Amino acid sequence: MTTTRFAPSPTGRLHVGNIRTALHNWMLAKKHGGRFLLRIDDTDAERSREEYVEAIRADLAWLGIEPEGEGRQSARLDRYEAAFAVLKAAGRVYPCYETAQELDLKRKVLLGRGLPPIYDRGALDLSDAQRAAKEAEGIAPHWRFKLDHDEPIEWTDGIRGAQKFDAAQLSDPVVRRADGSWLYMLPSAVDDVDMDVTHVLRGEDHVSNTAVQIQIFTALYAAGFAAAKPLLEFAHEALLVGNEGKLSKRLGSLGCDAFREKGIEPEALIGLLARLGTSQPVEPITDRAKLIESFDLSTFGRAPARFDDAELERLNTAIVHQMEFDTVKDRLPAGMDEAGWHAVRPNLSTVHEAIELWRLVTGPIDQVEFSAEDRAYLAEAARQLHWSDDPWHALTAALKNSTGRKGKPLFLPLRQALTGMDHGPDMGELLPLIGEAEARARLEKAAHG
Repeated sequence: MTTTRFAPSPTGRLHVGNIRTALHNWMLAKKHGGRFLLRIDDTDAERSREEYVEAIRADLAWLGIEPEGEGRQSARLDRYEAAFAVLKAAGRVYPCYETAQELDLKRKVLLGRGLPPIYDRGALDLSDAQRAAKEAEGIAPHWRFKLDHDEPIEWTDGIRGAQKFDAAQLSDPVVRRADGSWLYMLPSAVDDVDMDVTHVLRGEDHVSNTAVQIQIFTALYAAGFAAAKPLLEFAHEALLVGNEGKLSKRLGSLGCDAFREKGIEPEALIGLLARLGTSQPVEPITDRAKLIESFDLSTFGRAPARFDDAELERLNTAIVHQMEFDTVKDRLPAGMDEAGWHAVRPNLSTVHEAIELWRLVTGPIDQVEFSAEDRAYLAEAARQLHWSDDPWHALTAALKNSTGRKGKPLFLPLRQALTGMDHGPDMGELLPLIGEAEARARLEKAAHG
């Protein structure tokens, strides 16, 4: 079974890049009838916050992205210890005693020589006596995973195609800090093994991490930590950029709370992010089954995916214009019925704007200054107003005949007197909602200044 996962660290709110990753993993699983899992990567006890765990769950729920299961790394520390023990016994992890300053100096020396800043495995040259002396001095080691330099690391990426890395050109990654806490690499691989993850879809900034983790998977299986499984399928998508054409810090803070505050519908955000970075058009599609069916990694490009606020707002407007009354009725102002929703919907960019437009029905409205000629015209309109199934068209037809007005001089003063606005909802739909008595009162008030 296809199994994907979304693995955020609860050190902050989800931002638009995280949301896109979660969405694409959810769609990939759904496309193949599989499972989508949420994994909370909370091994960083100092920075992880329970409030962010709750926020992650709430944001996914708002988006309609429902995991089939959830795991937390903080509840799985025994498994990481077990994996560490088998890798240590197999000689695939080793202790290192360099300080951060010493490592920084080594990197600077290599860069100064025009060489890649790869760890030199100096810790492997220490004798048992030298290691014991370090620890006697109170220097606790951090631990690195020893990469196998004999074989190239290769996989076929779902987006980038054939990938090949020379392990000798990579630094042995630190998997455990001197204080015993875990870094990303080993716990992530252990979780993927235990949770039967089959596909990992993430940003292209993780490509070199994938090369390392492939060797970690292989080492875990070889050491007997778990029964060997086929290698996971990996795909790395282009990162999001802003309109300025480069990675934007703003995108790192743009999350569901910001979208909700702006009145963005989850379907608009889903519709944009589902297609962003692909060759498929961004369309106001509210049927998720259609989006899932069209999801295809082969349509993803290598160029950075440009996130445009204006495009999101246009999409949101188009989706609001499709929304049925039953979908939004709990979010509408008191008294607005289905007829009211249909009247104002074509003029909305967000559902929240219905509150302001509904004021055109309930009042009070802003008064407009009219010329003496228009005041006389509005007084005539008040006299001509006779209620019917279609009072607006009956009124304008009568006024056209009696005054000879047509076009803007016929319609605009009426709209201004009845709504206080120069433009807005269709008056044919709006006038019946205002009602005969209130409409006549507004016309008479405008006529008498």
